[in-house]
Amino acid sequence: MTVYGVGLGPGEPDLLTLRGKHTLEAADVVYSPGRLSRTVATHHVPDSRIGDLDFPMTSDPEKLRAAWRDAAAEVAPRARDGDVAFATLGDPNVYSTFGHLRRTLDAFHPDIDVQTVPGVSAVSAFTTALGVEVDAGAGLALREAAQGASPTGPDRMILFKVTDAPATHEGLVDAGYDVTYGRRLYMEQGDTTVTRDPAEIADRDYYTLAYAERDTLQKDRATAFDDTEVAGDA
Repeated sequence: MTVYGVGLGPGEPDLLTLRGKHTLEAADVVYSPGRLSRTVATHHVPDSRIGDLDFPMTSDPEKLRAAWRDAAAEVAPRARDGDVAFATLGDPNVYSTFGHLRRTLDAFHPDIDVQTVPGVSAVSAFTTALGVEVDAGAGLALREAAQGASPTGPDRMILFKVTDAPATHEGLVDAGYDVTYGRRLYMEQGDTTVTRDPAEIADRDYYTLAYAERDTLQKDRATAFDDTEVAGDA
């Protein structure tokens, strides 16, 4: 039998893929790593079929490895008797807790088959929420910006885990970027915020991202018509 890592999407239940929905519905048990993912999963499977896995709020690697070994020990026997799903927000292979479970199962329970079902990630969903168009051929770098970090270099960046927006903003603006922030995009839990003012999101929230683009960036779009061209065809 199989453990499926199922990407739930960014948070709204109807952004789960059809394959993800079918996988959750067919699983004998669906494990959730947290309250938010459980809330989304309960829109698709009965609460009685959802199991919780507890993980300590710590950066201690030994405690974290122990927690993942415990999680794998809980999941593996169920997977030997039937199909198991691990439901995680976003995509299972993009900044996801599922990677830890997969590696732990590979190390301590190599007989367990593990597969992933991709989900809509904030890496792509942010463009619609923030009104951003990433042109064909354009580069887009993915960075983490926790605790006020301000990574720079690429012309366009999507920054995850912006937990200190004012500090991150200061560094990005000094480096010549225009920045737009999105908090709890496509999520039912909490208020969705899209802003260019970091003061509006000064409080810490893990589910905050930013799109940073150099203010000197030139865009040459073949279908970017000017007023003269439009008037000439009128």
